[in-house]
Amino acid sequence: MSKVHIDLGDRSYDVWCEYGILESFGEKISTLGLGFHCALITDSNVAIHYADSVAKALIDAGIKLSQHVVVAGEASKSMGNVENLCSEMTQAGHGRKSFVLALGGGVVGDLAGFVAAVFYRGIPFVQIPTTIVSQVDSSVGGKTGVNIAEGKNLVGAFHQPKMVIVDPVTLQTLSGREYREGFAEVIKHAAIRDAAMFRDLEKLDPVNQQPPADLLARNLAIKARVVEEDEQELNDTRALLNFGHTIGHGIEASLPYGELLHGEAISLGIRAAVYLSQRRSTLTEADGLRIIALLELFQLPLVLDEKISTDRVMEKLLTDKKFSSGSIRFVLLRSLGVSFVSDEVNESDLREAIEHLRMEVK
Repeated sequence: MSKVHIDLGDRSYDVWCEYGILESFGEKISTLGLGFHCALITDSNVAIHYADSVAKALIDAGIKLSQHVVVAGEASKSMGNVENLCSEMTQAGHGRKSFVLALGGGVVGDLAGFVAAVFYRGIPFVQIPTTIVSQVDSSVGGKTGVNIAEGKNLVGAFHQPKMVIVDPVTLQTLSGREYREGFAEVIKHAAIRDAAMFRDLEKLDPVNQQPPADLLARNLAIKARVVEEDEQELNDTRALLNFGHTIGHGIEASLPYGELLHGEAISLGIRAAVYLSQRRSTLTEADGLRIIALLELFQLPLVLDEKISTDRVMEKLLTDKKFSSGSIRFVLLRSLGVSFVSDEVNESDLREAIEHLRMEVK
């Protein structure tokens, strides 16, 4: 079993990563002293596969629970659902001595974590992520929140989980597209902090949805170290996790929800960031091609659809909350595994990078 410790003083916690841990995690939960009344929050896709086994593990550990299921999809990250879930939990008898368990991907983790942050002014929660993106990235770090009409994740709170349970078995019930899109985040982690990981990723079969547990743990360790250094984004360290996300989020926001999955948009953003890292930094052509080849291996998109205008992407990315006082802070690579935040990327550079995405990969 792989264990990653996140050291945040009195808010420290462990991430446990092991095949089959869903069958026995209840005992670990019971040692946390969170109480014996749990609100299990999941979505309509995940509930079918894993809600019963998770409920059994909790019951076997002497924990009573209520189940709360939201419709699968980004639209569930809403203030309306926060209110509905808080009402359901109150009606189920939950209070200050209850805890929340988030079972699902990033949407469920963000939503359930935010519910935990505001219910009775804050109760504990535990994450059980079920997608690649959530298992290697979003389940760790304490970012919770929901969307409003003006943008994604604009309402939220930093609320660290008490434990994260990662069982790679859950990846086997994802569609191939959902499984592969998560590797954009894995490739991002390798690019910004772990050049040696490229060798391991290059050996993977993108059709085999049973990745090594230690590979997931290595990704989580990268996220953990970044969070420890800059938990609430007060310096540039946590911003490094935005590699590929500035333009990627602009592309994602330019389309109706679901047309491009998050990781697919980030793949395009990574290609753009590689281009700018060669133009504005010291990333070599060979290293850039190696990153692009990995994105290709996982069948991630690298060419921007002509129907998405550059003006539209620019409009979306320039209003993104990642910009500080309107200035552009863009993550570049010096080499594989060595990243930094640059203030030398201008709007003209961004437009050029977006236009570069319209060219076929040679």
